[in-house]
Amino acid sequence: MSTHTTLLHELLDRAAGQWPERPAVTSGEHTLTYRELDAASRRLAAWLHAGGLRRGDRLVICAPGHVALPALVYAASRAGVAFSLLHEQVRGIQLDHVLDDCEPALLVTDDPDAQAAAQRRGVRTATVAAVAALASASASASAAGSATAPPPGPLAVDAVCLIYTSGTTSLPKAVVTTHQQLVFSVAAIRSVLGYRPDDVVYSPLPLSFDYGLYQLFLATAAGARLWLGRPAEVGPALLGNLVRAGATVLAAVPAVADALARLLRRARADRPPLRLLTNTGAAMPGETLRALRAALPGLSVQLMFGLTECKRATIMPPDGDLTRPGSSGVALPGTEVFVVDDEGRRRPPGEIGEIVVRGPNVMSGYWRRPELTAQRFHRAEGLFPQLHTGDFGWVDEEGFLYFDGRRDDIYKENGFRVSATEVEAAARRVPGVGAAAVLAPQQDAPARLFVTGEVSPAEVLTGLREQIEEFKIPRRCVVVDALPLTGNGKVDRKALAATAQEADRVRVR
Repeated sequence: MSTHTTLLHELLDRAAGQWPERPAVTSGEHTLTYRELDAASRRLAAWLHAGGLRRGDRLVICAPGHVALPALVYAASRAGVAFSLLHEQVRGIQLDHVLDDCEPALLVTDDPDAQAAAQRRGVRTATVAAVAALASASASASAAGSATAPPPGPLAVDAVCLIYTSGTTSLPKAVVTTHQQLVFSVAAIRSVLGYRPDDVVYSPLPLSFDYGLYQLFLATAAGARLWLGRPAEVGPALLGNLVRAGATVLAAVPAVADALARLLRRARADRPPLRLLTNTGAAMPGETLRALRAALPGLSVQLMFGLTECKRATIMPPDGDLTRPGSSGVALPGTEVFVVDDEGRRRPPGEIGEIVVRGPNVMSGYWRRPELTAQRFHRAEGLFPQLHTGDFGWVDEEGFLYFDGRRDDIYKENGFRVSATEVEAAARRVPGVGAAAVLAPQQDAPARLFVTGEVSPAEVLTGLREQIEEFKIPRRCVVVDALPLTGNGKVDRKALAATAQEADRVRVR
């Protein structure tokens, strides 16, 4: 990648110039080459400008995967518009919060309820079909708005996207990413992962998940082909889709990797030409990796650690987990990762402390959350802010990071960050629920929700679907007479864990 690349859409400019006829992105039966993706992004940028969107405005996209969405992302970059991709399940209170929080100039969605919510706020809407039609080569110049004067280009320090993520508040907060932070992160990650022009990167992760979104940018930087699978794809079709795509790289979370391992054990047909599997978001079980390596002898694995606030913090060398089990790797080139004590002092190798990330990959902070930004993003050492992650671990003499756990309410479920506070607040909004507490995943047990009130577990889970996204809803709900409390009045999580274990024993009997 050129060292002069500082704007997101310049990744696409370079790819279209170097590999114009190479397939860029595939979704379902639709494929765009880099030339077509580049042209579509320019038409959509002109359309955004003709529709009144200007540098600094916001665009929200709440829709399932489609080849038009990558074109729209790059179009927003050209227009200087900050985009925000939401999971297609975001609706109701969650969507209302985003619309009120970022005040977009345009919402792209096919959901009638979402359209109505936007229109009540005076926010323009467009459907995915309309965007796809404008992106297609058959769109007329007038329809795309290309007759208007081109918008002024963004600066490298302008915001390019807002990524909403669970946090320690009851509603999601948006991490602000600038062009230069995003482009640096892409270059640093690619230099370690080594995506190639002949790769087919298969991503079953939604573009709203930053791990999935960055597959688009990493593929573009390498001239590779991105194949958009279904969000959190873990069904029987996974293996066949990987074979059909000719996938060489798989961006996986544990649930996807485990499903693939099971399918490969039973498979008698062709196997995909996978050469690399990556993972971030949650620990990958060693048994799953052993099964995948046995079934796919040419497969390498690179495990990673990161947060939305810094994209990737550390990456393991290829198959480094075999020699350093439990490690998440070393810091990205041009960055550093270390741990500190409660006073913010660096701890020596081998001692546990809070994990801190420092470098150009640390994002700008939280949208309209100055107090929370000040808590997490510090400028204690030089120009680049330090991100205090809320995760704890230790670093060895050679800089390899070992994760020890979290000290706040965030937990990982199937690779997705989930806020216990957010789930609990949503549960309390369900009619009939009094108090609520989430027990985070432990070992092989998934997250569980405990509630009080005159309500059934099924009613609670059904009510949650009207409040938050499906992937945030705990698999099990337990109704109890009262939540156990500690001496200072807080929920006693250890007592909840004991209650869960007893419930499991009863179920086994």
